[in-house]
Amino acid sequence: MTQPAPHELALIEDFVNTVDKETGEEAFTSPETLVAWLAEHDLAEPDAPLGHDDLHSAIAIREDLRALLLANNGEALDPDAPASLSAAADRARLTVALDADGTATVTSRAGGIERVAGRLLGIVARAQAEGTWDRLKACPWHTCQVAFYDHSRNRSRTWCSMAVCGNRAKAAAYRKRSAR
Repeated sequence: MTQPAPHELALIEDFVNTVDKETGEEAFTSPETLVAWLAEHDLAEPDAPLGHDDLHSAIAIREDLRALLLANNGEALDPDAPASLSAAADRARLTVALDADGTATVTSRAGGIERVAGRLLGIVARAQAEGTWDRLKACPWHTCQVAFYDHSRNRSRTWCSMAVCGNRAKAAAYRKRSAR
């Protein structure tokens, strides 16, 4: 098991990893499972009234975040992801609030799934400002795409696991070279 992302980036990492691309196991199978996951991660109340549209929105936000993480790992950015996340930020009615110490945070003035999106996008904005965002990546192996935090000194980690996906990529490259 790899080290989790630090601080609030762990929340983004956990959110993106709510589906296993290889097995198809999905954590968000219903509005109830979505609410349970969000409540467990302090993103919503356990009795939040979320429906099927909210479920679809959460999954879309997750996949748009995954697209950003794949881009952090050198993949081409899905051109629809930034616009989709910007629209989610608009619906979240994001604003900057200052606490008693003068620390600025991005907060959402919306409710429901829009508030959740606002919280997640606030974390993205803060991590980008702090320079830690580009360390949160998604594995480029097509059946994996697990989110992970690159703790390497030179920010060069590519695979979620060298023993699994890294080995798959090396074996595929070897087979391709041998076929010539």
